[in-house]
Amino acid sequence: MSATRPIAIVLLITAGLVGVAALQVSALQVAAPEGADPQADEEPGAIGRTPPRLAFVDGQVSFWRPGADEWVAARLNTALAAGDELYTGSPGNLELQIGARAYVRAWAGTHVGIASLEPDFVQLRLTTGFLSLDLRRVDPGHTVELDTPNAAFTIEHPGYYRINVTEGHTSFITRRGGRAMVTLPDNATAAVAASEQLVVEGTEHPQMSTYVAPELDAWDRWNYARTAALIDSLSSRYVPPGVYGVDDLDYSGSWRVVETYGAVWVPTGVPVGWVPYSVGSWQWDFFFGWTWVDAAPWGWAPYHYGRWVLVSGVWAWAPGPILVRPVYAPALVAFLGPRVGVRIGVAGPAVGWVALGWGEPVIPWWGPAGFIGVPRWLGWGGPRIVNNVVIHRTTIVHAHDVKTYRNADVRHAVTVVPRDRFGRGSVPSTRVAVDPGHLEPIRGKPDIAPERRSLVPDTARGVRPPDDAIRRPVVATRPPVDPAPRLEEQGIAGARKTPAVPPRLVTPPARTTRPGATPRPPCGESTIERSRPAPPPSPGREQPPTGTTRAPSSRAPAPQKPGAAQPSPRATPPATTPPAKAPAPKVQTPTPKAQTPAPKAQTPAPTVPQPAPRVQTPAPPPTPGGEVRPTPAPSRVEPRATPPSARAQTPAPRPRALPGEPANRVFPGRSGAAPRERH
Repeated sequence: MSATRPIAIVLLITAGLVGVAALQVSALQVAAPEGADPQADEEPGAIGRTPPRLAFVDGQVSFWRPGADEWVAARLNTALAAGDELYTGSPGNLELQIGARAYVRAWAGTHVGIASLEPDFVQLRLTTGFLSLDLRRVDPGHTVELDTPNAAFTIEHPGYYRINVTEGHTSFITRRGGRAMVTLPDNATAAVAASEQLVVEGTEHPQMSTYVAPELDAWDRWNYARTAALIDSLSSRYVPPGVYGVDDLDYSGSWRVVETYGAVWVPTGVPVGWVPYSVGSWQWDFFFGWTWVDAAPWGWAPYHYGRWVLVSGVWAWAPGPILVRPVYAPALVAFLGPRVGVRIGVAGPAVGWVALGWGEPVIPWWGPAGFIGVPRWLGWGGPRIVNNVVIHRTTIVHAHDVKTYRNADVRHAVTVVPRDRFGRGSVPSTRVAVDPGHLEPIRGKPDIAPERRSLVPDTARGVRPPDDAIRRPVVATRPPVDPAPRLEEQGIAGARKTPAVPPRLVTPPARTTRPGATPRPPCGESTIERSRPAPPPSPGREQPPTGTTRAPSSRAPAPQKPGAAQPSPRATPPATTPPAKAPAPKVQTPTPKAQTPAPKAQTPAPTVPQPAPRVQTPAPPPTPGGEVRPTPAPSRVEPRATPPSARAQTPAPRPRALPGEPANRVFPGRSGAAPRERH
């Protein structure tokens, strides 16, 4: 008996500790065991895809979707679909986010479209202009294809890629270890190695040659700096990896830690009486159906992930615990309609919606049969709540079981518009006042058919690209997606405002990882050698200058000449009018002359780089037909290399401030200094 009593005491203590640990896990909602995915059976493969996001718009940027009446002004945070096209006027710049760490940027005079979108394949169409692909990460088995009038480029490796397309000429540059495959119209393929420039001339019988990648120009450096700032975000510590638009949260709100919800983000600068999903518009997507496009610059992550909660009378976005991979949703709302037999004070039928609260399920209105109308917790790792009651994960919930939503009881949280105005423009201009008690949940797809105005988020007229750029065919390895069948399914018929030009299809290149397995393009000819950087000093021999202070931190801004413009990750990119075309010279390429930038140009403009040689040969290459250099803008001064001994005296950067710490702390890493590239 005496022997069993200590054992019983130990068991009770152990059970108590386990219970305390369970309570702590429930309260803090820490991460699940590695590899665990409690919702793996709820996520069909086609639902888990994330559409490209229009992440940055500056100047004249136009948007067109098949079936729309005309080109309209592009709206920030638009979810893009296959068939969408974008055009940048002068000045004009845009940025697309096609992956968690993958960005596509276009300068003035660029016409780019999305030919097709698949979970592991993104196909872009570029007919004219300047484009950059900054791919900091490419998942194994994923491919990005860029189709141009001269050749198709297949990219399967991380790196920085720069493409300049003019009439009859394409220049393709790889940096940061990037590699690609090029396919010509005659099905000839070749490999483009790292730090190379490939020049393709001609469309019927194109000729290609390679050179050493030229020096970074001002626009390249701006791209480097902006990407570095985007992936170094303070908010990324609170949001699951893979969520787009996290960097925008750093500049538009603050994070708090709440006992019930964990880390929540509170927006700043919103007007009194503001509620989520009230300032923006509903746009029809061919795959996801009705999609919310918010008007706020930060309006991507809080409207496609997580939940909205009310904390001390203030609206806050709760991403929830980081348990599973994030799953995109076109909107996380519950649609509401009039109760049966109840007449509301609106002339005609009405439809409303409210933001989902903490742990509440979304009833999908998109996806295949069997997925629509079934309550789900896609990408949500927190507690599951139905009718304000926490349920077990194994509990089966039907749509008719969900009867109430917590945020519907908050004043003005329910937004109601007439049914005939839904998806036909901005919400604030069509909102009406309705008693939420007269509404009930719509369990499934709202019975609202889209029309032409529903295909674009804005009705303002945009700049139309030149007709020759629209009708210019490209070389592609697979045909683009045809949205006509889906338009007919929704009753949207009529002629296209932008003609569809079929591409010149070629055989896709075979996948290979062995260097030298594919042929290499011929080396170009040039007598102009690019200058090489000086070798680094020997360790321990270089001494800091006498009387100098400590060397600046590597995260500090670079020194700047008086009057010189320094690119900033958040600043406006190049906005310079491209010069007129000039005939190609038949002599050696001269050193470009510096030109005075326009008064409104505040950021660097891209230049068409002149090729540097891979071999020493006497004859210079002809300048690509019709290709000219855009006016270069002044760039910042690169920081000098810090001697090793001085580097040892550099203090380590201070860590970022946590919630609740003083607001005057210095956050390193927000300067516009671009990393130098080694060639």
